[in-house]
Amino acid sequence: MTDLLLALVMLINFRLLGSGRIRVIIHTAAFQGVLISAVPLLSGHALSVRLVLLTVGAGLAKGLLIPHLLLRAFANDRVKREVEPPIGYVTSLVLCAAATGLALLVGRNLPIAEGHASVVAVPASLASLFTGLLLLMTRTRAITQATGYLVLENGITIFGLLMVVDVPFFVESSVLLDLVAGVFVMVIVMGHLNRTFTSLDTRQLNRLKEE
Repeated sequence: MTDLLLALVMLINFRLLGSGRIRVIIHTAAFQGVLISAVPLLSGHALSVRLVLLTVGAGLAKGLLIPHLLLRAFANDRVKREVEPPIGYVTSLVLCAAATGLALLVGRNLPIAEGHASVVAVPASLASLFTGLLLLMTRTRAITQATGYLVLENGITIFGLLMVVDVPFFVESSVLLDLVAGVFVMVIVMGHLNRTFTSLDTRQLNRLKEE
């Protein structure tokens, strides 16, 4: 079941890079986050209060709180989709396919300690990290870039599943709080950007440099 969820996570990366509709991207990233949050409960580890709290907390943050913040910012943006990103959708999908193939190759050759999550965890982690970075670097709307930050953290979370039994609770919870704080700050920045330029196109920031 864990392998199936992580394989679905990798497929979702293609949806994220292949869509230009910002609302779809936000909802898709939220769904991916919820799937990843559920993996620890299905990985065969003994259930504990710590594990359940982490799963529920991560699911609420990734599936509800952060998407809600992004959708509120999205409601104030007049442009509802990415228009002519520097790297097109077809090229992005080709790059994602190449990165996913490379991630599968690397993951197959990495030694994973017995009992640590799934053999698909490393490829899914690397592929999601690449997807998040690509969204951050090649999309022009601030909301899409913030969503890329969320996808990037999803990749880090998957890698953390390999050590879910060993990593202290406060370390995992602090990472989740950092994510929430980071997105909250980005939403504030988007609000200022929208009020200044009546747009959430980050290319407008070049005007500040020129002036």
